Amino acid sequence: MSLTPERLDRFARHIVLPEIGGTGQLALAKAHVALVGVGGIGSPALQYLAAAGIGKLTLIDDDRVDASNLQRQTIFAETDLGQLKAERAEEWVARFDPALQVQAVAIRVTAENASALIQGADLVLDGCDNFATRLAVSDACVAAGVPLVSAAVGRFQGQVAAFAGHLDGQSCYRCFVGDAFDADDCDTCAADGMLGAMAGWAGTFAALTAIRVLLGGAMGDPQWGKLHLLDGLAPGMRTMTIAKDAECRGCKGA
Repeated sequence: MSLTPERLDRFARHIVLPEIGGTGQLALAKAHVALVGVGGIGSPALQYLAAAGIGKLTLIDDDRVDASNLQRQTIFAETDLGQLKAERAEEWVARFDPALQVQAVAIRVTAENASALIQGADLVLDGCDNFATRLAVSDACVAAGVPLVSAAVGRFQGQVAAFAGHLDGQSCYRCFVGDAFDADDCDTCAADGMLGAMAGWAGTFAALTAIRVLLGGAMGDPQWGKLHLLDGLAPGMRTMTIAKDAECRGCKGA
C-alpha cells in the first residue's frame, strides 16, 4: 500500500512532522478504529480521526439524534433529528473523505456482543454514556488484545485515558472503576448539564491519544494507564496513574 499524490497533498501537514512522516501517515491509513458512541465525545473524535486519515472506521451507536444533542454533537444538524446517529455519522465520513472505509453499526453494546462488534479493530475509542457498556467494551478489548482509549465528560470536567490491560503489568478500565457500576449509576448530562466545548476538548484529546497509540511510539510514550483529568473552569489538566488491580476480573490473567 502506498499513498497517492492526492493523499500526499491532503496529509502534507502531517507528513512534514518528523514524528509522523510518510511512514506514520501510511500506518494511520492502514489502521482500523472502532468508536463506541458517536455523540458528545464520539463526534469530535470522529472528525479528527477521519481528518487524520484513519483508513477504516466502525461506528457503533444505537441512539437517535435529538435536538438537545446539537449543542455539542458537532457532526449533526437539525435535518438529522430522529435519525440513527451511527448512520448519519457514516454519511458524514463518506462526504468528508470518500477514500475512507466506514461502517455504521446501530446496535447497543452488551457483554454478549462486545467482542464481535470490535473484532478486527486495531484500537477502540469508547465515548459512551454508561458504565455497563464501558465495562463490557473494556473486557472485550482485554480478551482481544486491543488497546482502549476511554473518554468521559460532564459539566466542566473531562477524563481521557489509554488502557492496555492485555499487556503484562498494565491496568484496564475495570481496574479504574471496579465492578460495582451499571447504567443506573451514571450521572447524565441531561440532569447535570455539560459545556459543549468540554465535549470537544475531551473528544479531540481522545483522538490525539488514539493517534499516539496507533503510531507505536513515534509520538512518545503511549501513557498506558495514565488518566488525564481536564478542568474547564480552572482551566487546566492533571494526570494520575491507574494501577493494575491484581484481583481485577477483567485483566487478572493478563
